[in-house]
Amino acid sequence: MAGSSMRSSRTTRRAMSDINVVPYIDVMLVLLVIFMVTAPLVAPTIVNLPTVGGAAPQQQMPPVVVNIRADGNMSIKYKDDAGATQQEDMTRADLNSFVTDRQQTHPDQPMVIAADKTVKYEAVMNVMSELKARGVKRVGLLVKSQ
Repeated sequence: MAGSSMRSSRTTRRAMSDINVVPYIDVMLVLLVIFMVTAPLVAPTIVNLPTVGGAAPQQQMPPVVVNIRADGNMSIKYKDDAGATQQEDMTRADLNSFVTDRQQTHPDQPMVIAADKTVKYEAVMNVMSELKARGVKRVGLLVKSQ
């Protein structure tokens, strides 16, 4: 009996299998407060960019604007070599010949498509793909800012 009484008087300890996360939460909250306090105090860094002396600014060519109206007709607006603004109404076949001729004289000139918002998306994409097929490197869409 003495053996059984000794066992009951002793408490058996089990190993704890749960992790106590309270200290980790405390540390994270302290770090959060530190970062929230110091973030507004940090001055934004200033980057000193290198300068180029004597570099001439590049001449930007004005784009050729292809207007697609709601009725499906097209017109082109561009500046000629003298600097005068020209506007011509044309069909799709005329557009292809104009673009081919323009690309030979001005190969890096961008073209912009300005379409009425009621024009089908397919018509705009067809004109854009034709311009790309004719060798226009830079084709964009003209939008109205709100």
